[in-house]
Amino acid sequence: MDLSLQSFVSAGALTHAEGSRAFYEAKQAAGGQLGPTSYDELLAARAALPPEPTESRAIEYLAHADTGEVSVRITRPSSGKSRAAYLDIHGGGFFMDSAARGDVRNAGVADALSVTVVSVDYRLAPEHPWPAAPDDCETAALWLAGEGRELFDTDRFVIRGASAGATLAATTLLRLRNRGLVNTCAGAVLLFGAYDLSGLTPGGRLYGDEWFIQSYAGHVDDRSVPDVSPLFGDLRGLPPTLLVVGARDVLLEDNLAMAARLSAAGVGVDLRVYPEAMHGFTSHPTSMAAEALRQIEEWLAQRLD
Repeated sequence: MDLSLQSFVSAGALTHAEGSRAFYEAKQAAGGQLGPTSYDELLAARAALPPEPTESRAIEYLAHADTGEVSVRITRPSSGKSRAAYLDIHGGGFFMDSAARGDVRNAGVADALSVTVVSVDYRLAPEHPWPAAPDDCETAALWLAGEGRELFDTDRFVIRGASAGATLAATTLLRLRNRGLVNTCAGAVLLFGAYDLSGLTPGGRLYGDEWFIQSYAGHVDDRSVPDVSPLFGDLRGLPPTLLVVGARDVLLEDNLAMAARLSAAGVGVDLRVYPEAMHGFTSHPTSMAAEALRQIEEWLAQRLD
C-alpha cells in the first residue's frame, strides 16, 4: 500500500485554520453544505451563480470522439509552450456551473504549470441525467488522447475535478483505463468528490438521498455501479492521485474511503485533509484555500517534471 496522509499542520496551519473558522461558521449558518430540495431551488441556485467572465483568453471548441461531441474551453499558457494537457472538470453537484466560470482560475493554472487547460462543458442534470455527464467527459478525454499530440504538441495529460467534477474525473479515468488509454495520465487531483452515490457505505449514507443526487442518478437501478459510484470500481492501474478534502466536509468519510480503496489497489495516493474546511473550500477567499491551491500546483508540477 502506498498512502501518504497529510493533515495540514505545517507552519502557520493554526493561523490558517483560525482564519477559516469564522468564515465557515458564517457559511454554515447561512445554509452550509445543503443542496437544493426541489427543481425550483435548483433553478434558484443556478440563478445565484456569478456571471460568466466577459473577457477571457479561453477558446471554445467542439470536441469529437467516437460518436460523441462536447463543448470544451481551451486555455493555452502565455509562454506558448505547453508541457502537458490539463483536463479540468468543474463541480456543481451535477446540476449547475459551467466551464466558462473557471476561465480565470484556468488561465492562472495554465501559466503557473505551462499546461494547456481543457475544461469540459458537460451536460447537467436533471435535464440530462446519468450517463450524459460521464459520456461528455469521456468524449473530451478521448479527443485529447486522439488529437492532443497534434494540437498541443504533447500526449501527456493530468486531470483535475472538484466535487461532482472529482466524481466525473474518477469515472473518466476508469473508462480510459478500460480502453487501455490511461498510461499517458501523469496524475489526478480529486477535490472533495462524492464517490458513493448509492448510499451503501457510511460516507455515502450522509448524502445519498439528497434531491440533487436523485435528480442525477435516481433512475439507475443499481447506483453502486462504478460509473456512478467509483468507490466500488476496480481501481487498479489508475495514475498517482492527490485527494483534497476539508475536515468539516460532509464528504470527508467518502474521501477517506476512496483513499483507502485506491491505496489497496496499488495506486500512489496523497491524501490531504485541511482543518476547519468545509465542502468547496478551495473556491473561497481564505488563506487556507490559497495554501491548498499552492500545494496542488506544487504536487502537479512534481508529476510533470
